[in-house]
Amino acid sequence: MEDTRTKMLNDFYSAIDEDTRLTGSRHGQLEYAVTMEYVHRYAGKGAKILEIGAGTGRYSIALAKEGFDVTAVELVGSNLDVLRQNAAGIPNIRPMQGDALDLRALSDSTFDVTLVFGPLYHLYEPADVHRAIDEAIRVTKPGGVLLFAFLSVYAVMFANYFDGTWRAGEELNFTADYRVRHLEGQLFTGYDIGEFEHLFDGKPIEHLTTAGVDWLIEAIERRPDFAIKDEDFAGFVRWYLAAAEKREMLGANNHLLYICRKA
Repeated sequence: MEDTRTKMLNDFYSAIDEDTRLTGSRHGQLEYAVTMEYVHRYAGKGAKILEIGAGTGRYSIALAKEGFDVTAVELVGSNLDVLRQNAAGIPNIRPMQGDALDLRALSDSTFDVTLVFGPLYHLYEPADVHRAIDEAIRVTKPGGVLLFAFLSVYAVMFANYFDGTWRAGEELNFTADYRVRHLEGQLFTGYDIGEFEHLFDGKPIEHLTTAGVDWLIEAIERRPDFAIKDEDFAGFVRWYLAAAEKREMLGANNHLLYICRKA
């Protein structure tokens, strides 16, 4: 029998087209381009890469096609079906069903680079959040690099609640004294940047950087006059990368990366 979290995620992802999320909009394209830039900074030639929460495989399949040895773990059945279909015929990718909370099928200190691109959007209990982080660290080699994706609660508000629903969004994401709330009914949970970084206090890692990957583009893209021409997009990505780690920019990003090295 499915637990509540798994059922919620299966219901949500079976109702949307996750496979086109990173290709069908400028904010998705920016998220993908910036994230891949950071992966390439830390994934050396011949690296063994693990992606936890691989979705339909946009990152894992691209990295496998580049020659990396990739293991792609996905919880949601509908996403895994698409991942397996998209990965057919690619010999150096291994799709598998699994949960970020329990990677017992994977051995300690196995991977050079570990990508956790989604699970922490959907975990609410502190014990579960720490379990997912600890499992990712466990399976990474000493000296290996981990990239954890997370959401800014402030960008979540700006992207989703300027349609007459601000009060509902505020009550869902903040307490009465404006502390960030994490509860299952949110579906997606967002963080204050410092709050997320402090989750790693005392863990056997060295923090390398925190970077935003999509800025406010999701909200801005809804403007009727929004336009970034194809010939301008690569230059826009380069411009954005120059500012991606600026602290004053971070909270304006929907999606961010916490990047660290295992001791």
